[in-house]
Amino acid sequence: MKQEGVVHGEPPGTPIIPRERGKIFYGWVIVGCAFVILCVAYGIQFSFGVFMPAIEAETGWDRARLSLPYSLYVFVYSALGVVAGRWTDRWGPRAVIIAGGCLLGLGTVLMSQVRTLWQLYLFLGAIAASGMSAAYVPCNATVVRWFIQRRGFALSITSSGASFGNFLFPPLAAALISAYGWRTAYQLLGLIGAAVIGLCATFIVRDPEHMHLYPDGHKPNNVAYSELPQQPIEGWTLAAARRTSTFWLLNVIFTLTWLVVFFPLIHIAPFALDLGLPQLQAAMTISVIGVAGFAGRLVTGPLSDRLGRKLALGLCLLLQALAFLGFIVSTGLVSLYTAAAVFGFSYGGATTLFPAIIGDYFGRLAVGAIVGFMFSLAGSTAAFGPILAGYLYHTTGHYDVAFALSAALNGASLVFLLFLRRPGCAK
Repeated sequence: MKQEGVVHGEPPGTPIIPRERGKIFYGWVIVGCAFVILCVAYGIQFSFGVFMPAIEAETGWDRARLSLPYSLYVFVYSALGVVAGRWTDRWGPRAVIIAGGCLLGLGTVLMSQVRTLWQLYLFLGAIAASGMSAAYVPCNATVVRWFIQRRGFALSITSSGASFGNFLFPPLAAALISAYGWRTAYQLLGLIGAAVIGLCATFIVRDPEHMHLYPDGHKPNNVAYSELPQQPIEGWTLAAARRTSTFWLLNVIFTLTWLVVFFPLIHIAPFALDLGLPQLQAAMTISVIGVAGFAGRLVTGPLSDRLGRKLALGLCLLLQALAFLGFIVSTGLVSLYTAAAVFGFSYGGATTLFPAIIGDYFGRLAVGAIVGFMFSLAGSTAAFGPILAGYLYHTTGHYDVAFALSAALNGASLVFLLFLRRPGCAK
């Protein structure tokens, strides 16, 4: 029987149809498409460390100079998250993701034509970064809208796409570079990115209400749709959220941990070469992070549904601090891969919990704008991690100081987490 309810963007009284028994809830299609989109987008992004030695060998640009355009890339795509979030709330994720896929693919293809350093800033730091901004925020915000009871589990699958791309693309990029050279490899990756992201985006729908469905695919028994116990603060807007201490404390927590999160993702392959590992094993270090991140996302999301987001996030921050200390004592393949695995697991888990905890605390109403704003503010600081690491390496000749600083920042983030509380009520 059809149930009466309120559908966003439609007149009151529009029927909302619960999922038919035995029929797959369309939210899982959203999850699958978002998984593939993030896999391709982040796979291309995390392959930059594999390209660095080849670019350095041909151009003579050192690691510090190559880190600057990538840091601009991270800053731009994170900062534009606020725009992507607002546009996702206003026009829906499909158009935003398709446009982003085209820009990411174009910027990646143009990387094959780099001859001077300013071109690297333009193609990677501006064009590709603009496209990348339309991946993380729209995909995760959309999944938050489709799920409430199984939000952690759904986001764990979605976000694991980034880690799977981290595992799949670096060795793919290394193989393409060996076979065709780094310029042709960039062309192929760009074409793949634009085609796959654009195709998957056509199946993305803003929220279940637009298909006359409930979140999670069903209506809880004897509960009015507007009175879901799992969603007591449905009405938060971005303006209201910014007036709470919870919002700004979350920003501090994720700023501290994300400030250094891209440091190992960019410098770990060169660090492995410094330890004397061959190039393939050095490139596989990034894949180790990807495999562990895949596991961390799949484990942490469902675990947080049972134990709570705050406890799960605390465990991730603790493990990440220990991973950075592990890099300091790494002397060979086994110790390096172990530290990389711990880092990947904790980084993947923390990233999964970011949109989930925002959805829990501030509801679904403006989740795109809230996730986008916070991702823009906290995530943009990640741009400075590779720069700082490159500078410290250049001045000291090693990465130990950078690793120690990264561990300390994650420890500070863990301390701030102890003071995090759910906001009182929607404004």
